[in-house]
Amino acid sequence: MSPFFSSTRSKSEPQRTARAIGAGENIYRAGTEGLAWRLNSGVIRLDNVGSNRETSFASLAVPGDILGCETMLFGCYTFSATALTQCALSPWPEGAGAMSGESMLASLAVAQQRAAEVVALRGGQAADRVLGLIRLFADNAGQVVLPSRQDIADITDLRFETISRIIKALERTKVLLPIKVEGVHATRSFRVDLALAA
Repeated sequence: MSPFFSSTRSKSEPQRTARAIGAGENIYRAGTEGLAWRLNSGVIRLDNVGSNRETSFASLAVPGDILGCETMLFGCYTFSATALTQCALSPWPEGAGAMSGESMLASLAVAQQRAAEVVALRGGQAADRVLGLIRLFADNAGQVVLPSRQDIADITDLRFETISRIIKALERTKVLLPIKVEGVHATRSFRVDLALAA
């Protein structure tokens, strides 16, 4: 069983050490106990879990975001979390004084901003939705590791075939240039030139 969660109250606290998570790995499940985490690198998909145990896309977490802080209030996770790319997590709060009101307010403000960004990804022209997702995921070096085409479809509320068509078009126009990134599938890592998308 993962150190991120347990199905019942454990006799000992979960490990409070940094974690590296591979793309596609489950981080924690809704309804289980665990810690709050800061996402240091990577992208995480958060899903609602329905009464029939089916999951549906709820939100995203990107570097700097805090996830799982609801465990501090409710004792368990509200969402299920899955790594869309390789991720690095550290326990939150990070240390003494980290639970100040200012820290909590800053985390809440970031969470509200992320929610607004995710809502924007689910409306408007299909190409604009995918470009918005690429902007959100791109790093300062102008590189992006995209999640699977199906995850992009779920996040943007578009069809898989539409995503594939748009990404191919972005490659043809050189907005996306495939690059090799160790440990990442060749069809998911790109250098990005968003100026060409204007």
